[in-house]
Amino acid sequence: MTQSSPAFEVLPRDISAYRQGNAGIDYVHRFASGRLGPHVLINALTHGNEICGMVAATHLLDTGVRPKIGTLTVSFAHVEAYDAFDPEKPFDNRQIVHNLNRIWSDELLGGTEDSPELRRARELRPVVAAADHILDIHSTSQPVEPFWVYPAFERNAVAALAIGRPAVHLVMPQGLGSGTPLIQHGRHGEAEGTAGVALVVECGQHFAKSAADLAIAVTMDFLACFGLIERDPAAPAPGPQRRFELLETRMVKTVDFVFARPVIGFETFAKGELIATDGPDEIRAPCDDCTVFMPTRAPIVGREAVYLTKPLPH
Repeated sequence: MTQSSPAFEVLPRDISAYRQGNAGIDYVHRFASGRLGPHVLINALTHGNEICGMVAATHLLDTGVRPKIGTLTVSFAHVEAYDAFDPEKPFDNRQIVHNLNRIWSDELLGGTEDSPELRRARELRPVVAAADHILDIHSTSQPVEPFWVYPAFERNAVAALAIGRPAVHLVMPQGLGSGTPLIQHGRHGEAEGTAGVALVVECGQHFAKSAADLAIAVTMDFLACFGLIERDPAAPAPGPQRRFELLETRMVKTVDFVFARPVIGFETFAKGELIATDGPDEIRAPCDDCTVFMPTRAPIVGREAVYLTKPLPH
């Protein structure tokens, strides 16, 4: 499928100056306040072309943000994929082999399989494990409303609702169903225990300035939520929130996958309505008001096709 070029309001830039961190791992920077408080990880570039996270991470480093309590760690995850950006094929450098946001199980990280993503995840494993609270910054291929994604643990919902932007929440009662994301690695994937908050924020279309601006704003909100910095008095108060429950993650099985009608995300389907066909298989809405999230823009066999959700009561 030929890729149409999006509007490039924000483009990747050289980030090699940030390679030499201070945590013994390339592109990882850690700042301890010396005062008791939580350890917060701000993670960018889990996918190579989701550059709003790079903008937020470099903002923290360039402006000298330091925690007044606890510890702040800033990580650029998949720089190898980021450096492979080609403006003629701006969606191709999401990953090199594996999806870096689906390989955080102990089985894969402790196994013998190899790829650029597995090597980087193994390097970052102690960084993720050390964090009390995690913000993993992402963006979307289509220009849709920004949203949170998080496991359905009360601690995550409380934090996301308190921050209040974005105002849409994708809640995962059973995880993604297509692998283990970074925010569910180790203790952060457990309902009980010592884990803190772990959230993904999807900030909008990859190359939109609005996505980069939101990534910075949500990063500062997240740090303020846990007391590492002062809250910006100009930050908007939380408004009405919309929450959706992930019901199914459908994968692309054949090269003949096609949606029944054009979708970019947030379209709704009635129970039983045809959403897509995948060779001989049909994907139909499992409930009324079934809302699709992140439908693939270019189906690739073995990758995610679409998330099927239902709206949750207010």
